[in-house]
Amino acid sequence: MNDIRGEKLAIIGLGYVGLPLAVEFGKVFQTIGYDINHSRIQELVAGIDSTLEIEVAELKGSKHLNLTSDVNELRGCNIFIVTVPTPIDKNKNPDLGPLIKASETIATLLKQDDIVIYESTVYPGATEEICVPILEHYSSLTFNENFFCGYSPERINPGDKEHSVTTIKKVTSGSTPKTADKVDALYNVIIKAGTHKAGSIKIAEAAKVIENTQRDINIALINELAIIFNKLNIDTEAVLEAAGTKWNFLPFRPGLVGGHCIGVDPYYLTHKSIEVGYHPEIILAGRRLNDSMGSYVVGQVTKLMLQKRIHVNGANVLIMGLTFKENCPDIRNSRVIDLVSEFDTFGCNVDVYDPWVNKETASKEYTIGLVNEPGCGKYDAIVVAVGHTQFQELSLGQLKAFGKNNHVLYDIKYLLNADQVDGRL
Repeated sequence: MNDIRGEKLAIIGLGYVGLPLAVEFGKVFQTIGYDINHSRIQELVAGIDSTLEIEVAELKGSKHLNLTSDVNELRGCNIFIVTVPTPIDKNKNPDLGPLIKASETIATLLKQDDIVIYESTVYPGATEEICVPILEHYSSLTFNENFFCGYSPERINPGDKEHSVTTIKKVTSGSTPKTADKVDALYNVIIKAGTHKAGSIKIAEAAKVIENTQRDINIALINELAIIFNKLNIDTEAVLEAAGTKWNFLPFRPGLVGGHCIGVDPYYLTHKSIEVGYHPEIILAGRRLNDSMGSYVVGQVTKLMLQKRIHVNGANVLIMGLTFKENCPDIRNSRVIDLVSEFDTFGCNVDVYDPWVNKETASKEYTIGLVNEPGCGKYDAIVVAVGHTQFQELSLGQLKAFGKNNHVLYDIKYLLNADQVDGRL
């Protein structure tokens, strides 16, 4: 069972996680990349990746990779790797819909000795409690007798060309010792950084979900400190730089916490925690604080506007950046939208400018229109919300030129010095 030669792989879901994985596996194994979005497949076949994670040369260099939206082409595969999104719903509960649908699809294809590996972020126990029963039901096969499962959590960092799928150590696991060995051997073929074989699927699931929970709590602490220092009239960045001279001080910075991981994963863990009878205090407190930062920033900006005798109602506001992080087109769970919503409640006219984002995508995801270019001399307030390179390259004069003679310039990302702006976190 541990001989991985001749395996035929299916990667289910070709987003930020699935596509880089499919490209790497396709260099070595017969691999089929599958996505239900036919338009996504068409663009990839044409050598275009709208996520900007994979270059044309990389796609062409994956010689054994075929791309399809036809589920019938997955027949004959014996290892299925699931990389579909696992978001939260409007009530911040886990939305396992895509994971369940993918499991149902795979179940119709399962054969003797096939392996299903999940990479999607879930709470501990989800693979065996949610996915396995679906696989058994729709395939009429028996778990750990006729088919097997593994879990190897994704560690993709969108927009990061230095830390790619092959250069980040991979956690692996399997539903039996032999399966664990085979899953580990499979990933070791493409992961240059090596692997860590966890003792069980639940351990691997738990390891993934706490990676971003830890970051979320650390950022929440710094956000709270920023609020305190603001009330004390102390520059937060100056404090962090001073504290950072100690070798073991962690270099976190305040800001809006969004994206498909840090702002989502903790809710998977807290959901399971509450289910087993423990109400998590610190994790949820960190989430509440980080989710409130958009409102806090807008409150600070409007106070500064009033101090400058700028009428808030009817004011023109420019928000620079929509993505959840710098230098990538990913707008999933972007908390910049909180700024837009909050300014709307004050009756402001809000323009959002982001050269990384497709206007149709922004309109579909958040029903907002992006401006092609900010108007010169138009704005009563300018908020730098994302640290794109294009924004870093603007001079102070170029930034201020977007504003009226009397305006507020607020910097969330520390792109400017404290004495160059009216306010910052």
